Amino acid sequence: MPKGNLKRGRVEAVYQGDADTVGRAWLAPVGIAVFSAALMLIVAAAEGLPLRDPDARYVGSPLALIGVIAGIFLVLDLVPRSWRRSRETQKSLSASFVGVFEERWWGRRGLVVIAALLAFYVTYISYRNLKSFLPFVTDANFDGELLSAERSIFFGNDPARMLHDLLGTGFVAEFLSAVYLAFLTFVPISLAVALIWSNRVKVGITYVSALSICWILGAMSYYVIPALGPVFAEPGLFASLPDTGVSRLQETLLDHRREVLADPLATNAVQSIAAFASLHTGVLFAAALVAHRSRSHAAVRYGLWSMLGFTMIATVYFGWHYIVDDFGGLFIGAVAVLGAERLTKRLSAVPATERSLIPESLPGSSRAAP
Repeated sequence: MPKGNLKRGRVEAVYQGDADTVGRAWLAPVGIAVFSAALMLIVAAAEGLPLRDPDARYVGSPLALIGVIAGIFLVLDLVPRSWRRSRETQKSLSASFVGVFEERWWGRRGLVVIAALLAFYVTYISYRNLKSFLPFVTDANFDGELLSAERSIFFGNDPARMLHDLLGTGFVAEFLSAVYLAFLTFVPISLAVALIWSNRVKVGITYVSALSICWILGAMSYYVIPALGPVFAEPGLFASLPDTGVSRLQETLLDHRREVLADPLATNAVQSIAAFASLHTGVLFAAALVAHRSRSHAAVRYGLWSMLGFTMIATVYFGWHYIVDDFGGLFIGAVAVLGAERLTKRLSAVPATERSLIPESLPGSSRAAP
């Protein structure tokens, strides 16, 4: 077999398999969650800082939002299958719905998906809290050095200003703002698609693991090169931009940062400003890589690569990040995907006799043992 085909076969093997063949691959996101939570608790205890649910003031809880989106996609997964079965078997739609739900979700697959979603939530909460702790752990700031380095590379010019002159500050600003803000819903929706709609459970587990690695590596990168970002270091560079959803979000995050710095115990806000590395870039690059390497539908692959490109432009255009932050995000995304593939491949290779941590069926199922 040619070397290229052999390598391609190894990559494809990582993404093949349903819930009955993934072994203990679901332990990958769970293990990452345990490590992330431990790191968060250690830093919080050392600095005497409270733990916060970062988006609670907006959606009640990120877990609730993920649950609602997962529920919607679960219904969208079940209804067409139930309708098709009802027509094929002449059974009632309700009976077909119950049957499909029991076969598809009331068992190992459902438990694996729940474990992966909960693990992702724990890792995300840990990431957001570790990010919020940053100004209390270190007062170092590299904005000056990063601004100077960019100007040296671009012959005294600021990349953001160059983009403003090249692309304009009208429709393009609104478009890039919409793309950038779409990331906020992209993550929970993509989780639902990967874990619920896809018939390849291992793809979903690998994707969740990759995103979880992105979060924790991103949190660590903030401590390596602490910086706020161009728009917060030199806001005058962005004074010509119109009022957009991004500019309002930047004002909100700056207000939250001030609240937290004034008294972290007196607010439920979190500090969410950090430049290096760009996790918008890292997460989208990881998503595009997983879609590409798992041979997802062409529309999904091209859509993700396009979203990544526009988002990288937006991060510099609006001053969220320096160019080096985007390269750092690309590196984190690549490492996250390769690490997730290795973890899920190794854990899915556990012999069948050792896969009893999650049962094949649940009580009440027609497949359950009497």
